[in-house]
Amino acid sequence: MNPKGDLIARLTALGLGTPTFDAQGTGPAHERTFRVTVRAGGRELGHGEGRSKRDAERAAAEDALSQLEGEDGEEESEQEQEQDTAPQGRWPIYAAVLEGALETALELADDDAGLDDVRRDAARLYRDLLSDLGHGPEEEG
Repeated sequence: MNPKGDLIARLTALGLGTPTFDAQGTGPAHERTFRVTVRAGGRELGHGEGRSKRDAERAAAEDALSQLEGEDGEEESEQEQEQDTAPQGRWPIYAAVLEGALETALELADDDAGLDDVRRDAARLYRDLLSDLGHGPEEEG
């Protein structure tokens, strides 16, 4: 499990760039606690605390992924109304494939297409490719 890597892959696929992790340590050296805020695309995505900077960054990345999944859930609700036949579950993340799908969607997009249109098309391309390869959604649980 690599929450930081997963977050970087997700943000890259969404076109939000690389996240920054801002850490602050508090307390005496023998009882140090770190609080981390993760940001990307000009917005705050998550927070985390831990006894080490690494643990706090991991927690912040997990929080950011949860926040993004919540946003995706709202967007998916709209998409499910359009397409009720989409397989259920969580799709595995392959950064290189996501990047390729995003680049392809951008190349195929109309000149007046918005960012959300490109993201939606990239997600559709990604799902279709993984389905064709037999790598459908993973069961949550």
